[in-house]
Amino acid sequence: MKCKLLFFFSFLLSLSFHAQEYIFGRTVSEENAEMPNVTVINIRTDERVMTNADGHFMISGRQGDNLRFIILGYERFQTKVTAETLKSPLNVTLQKSAVAIEEVVLKKRLTGDLAIDVKNYNPPTKVQKLKSDLGKYMSQKSDPRVLAAKPGEFVQPVTKGTFSFGKIKDKWDDVDFMNYLIQALGNDYFTELKIENSQTQHFIYYIFNSGFERKRILKYGYASDADLNRFKSAVLLRITSYKTPLTTAK
Repeated sequence: MKCKLLFFFSFLLSLSFHAQEYIFGRTVSEENAEMPNVTVINIRTDERVMTNADGHFMISGRQGDNLRFIILGYERFQTKVTAETLKSPLNVTLQKSAVAIEEVVLKKRLTGDLAIDVKNYNPPTKVQKLKSDLGKYMSQKSDPRVLAAKPGEFVQPVTKGTFSFGKIKDKWDDVDFMNYLIQALGNDYFTELKIENSQTQHFIYYIFNSGFERKRILKYGYASDADLNRFKSAVLLRITSYKTPLTTAK
């Protein structure tokens, strides 16, 4: 009997030991510089820690967990914990956000005068992009914001409202997808775009109502990395028109 009890307690101690494993690591930039204040999230447990002044971190986890790394101005990075990760430190290199870089370039160069802006966009590809974006914007018969709530006054839409929630058999509706985008991209993503927290939902629905294809996402209740990249691309195309003040015809 004593042998059985000893074996039982040894088994429980073994489970407790393996359940509380820790992942150690270090985050650096593309220039190999230590990156402090990076938020590290264990997706399974939702535990969050921040890297210290030397870019080092420690977070509890186990094999198969997904760790996400977030910091303003850099692409969000995600990696899976492996057996090797538990044995040796995890080294993570973060890359600067392409969204942030492109936004800075546009804000510095756009003047609102087509002749000046086309002249500043010397490379042919940029000239074509500028003409295409302006052409699409000018050809729009109406702006979705006319019927939408004003920024800061967004009201959660209901099923009889303006926005489509998909069929009953769909696993997600637009609200589910919106909440997923906010969680997956992080509030910093929208703050970086100069979108205030009170405007985040309004902005996402503006992108939805601008023709963003999401039927498959709502049907299966799942968004892939490719879908997130499509959303980011749609944001780049629409962010300027969203921030452009509406004009009232006299």
